[in-house]
Amino acid sequence: MNNEVVINTTGLTKYYGKQLGISEVDLAVNRGEVFGYLGPNGSGKTTTIRTLLDFIRPSGGSAAIFGLDARQSSVAIHRRIGYLNGELALYDDMTGAELLRYLGNLRGGLDWKYVQELAARFQCDLPRRIQGLSLGNKQKLGLLQAFMHKPELLILDEPTNGLDPLMQHEFYNLLTETKKEGRTIFLSSHILPEVEKVCDRVGIIRQGKLVTVETIESLKSHAVRQLEIHFAAPVPKEKFINAPGVRDIVVQDNLLTCTVVGSLDALVKTAARFEVVNIVSHEASLEDIFMTYYSGGKNDAE
Repeated sequence: MNNEVVINTTGLTKYYGKQLGISEVDLAVNRGEVFGYLGPNGSGKTTTIRTLLDFIRPSGGSAAIFGLDARQSSVAIHRRIGYLNGELALYDDMTGAELLRYLGNLRGGLDWKYVQELAARFQCDLPRRIQGLSLGNKQKLGLLQAFMHKPELLILDEPTNGLDPLMQHEFYNLLTETKKEGRTIFLSSHILPEVEKVCDRVGIIRQGKLVTVETIESLKSHAVRQLEIHFAAPVPKEKFINAPGVRDIVVQDNLLTCTVVGSLDALVKTAARFEVVNIVSHEASLEDIFMTYYSGGKNDAE
């Protein structure tokens, strides 16, 4: 991965009146990486993106893309990026082909053969009018307009909204190809497994504040799991209480339930002293992770 910084923010802050959008966000996204911007809906992901793109003006701090000031050089920056809006709105009276040609002409032309290749991959019906398309098919058009001019930087806000699993997989393949070409992707999502699948690093935002920036490997080491362990006979709860990372232990006859943060090694070794019949693991929600590893809510912005 190249160490050249493509997106850089310092103390980036946005208030809507008295309502906090984002506060003191410091980010550095490197060329050639897939950077995930992760948080629940309403956490500040879209506000950050719109401020980066100069669609809204910050209340404080600064942002730069390609080393250029995001406000003073927004037109030059926009020529070099592809953007997918999280609240996609298209011209309903156009066909998909008309829309893409129109947007391509605004950019000074594009390789229509490549557009057709992308359309085939995503099974887009370009001659069809947009008003007759489903949410998923409109989202495909949104992806095509973001990728079709092979931009240096892609900023994608909730890019898999409405896509079926097959199209999601195709999108992940396209991300991999884009990264191999040395281009950069900034991807916002509220779906943890999606971010784990495609990203190199992830920034986690909660209630407008950037909580942490980590590699995917580090993030997984903090993963929270809800476990059920079924034993052949009742087990003593006290044997499990001091196992590292294990909390919320409940024992009912032959069943032990608990929450595990990080490695399962200590719990598995303790459980192995007894006869185990079955282990069931439940993936925690993103909010569960925030409330455990990233807790500290009383200091967060309201």
